[in-house]
Amino acid sequence: MSEISSLSFEEAMKELEGVVRDLESGNVELEKSISLYEQGAKLKAHCEKKLKEAEEKVAKITLGPDGQPSGTTPVEGL
Repeated sequence: MSEISSLSFEEAMKELEGVVRDLESGNVELEKSISLYEQGAKLKAHCEKKLKEAEEKVAKITLGPDGQPSGTTPVEGL
């Protein structure tokens, strides 16, 4: 697996789906299950961070008087 922090949202989700699939199969030894669970928790946190970053970018877009995007503004409270 790649370094989690370098993964795109889509790559991390794909890896997280694989972890979930492996855990749900029931064919994984206990120690491997623990390792997979830890990896899954890290991937989940990374995906949440990427989603938050995207949400903040979208929230910053402002529209000008003509209704066209005109720039960005700081997001407060996010």
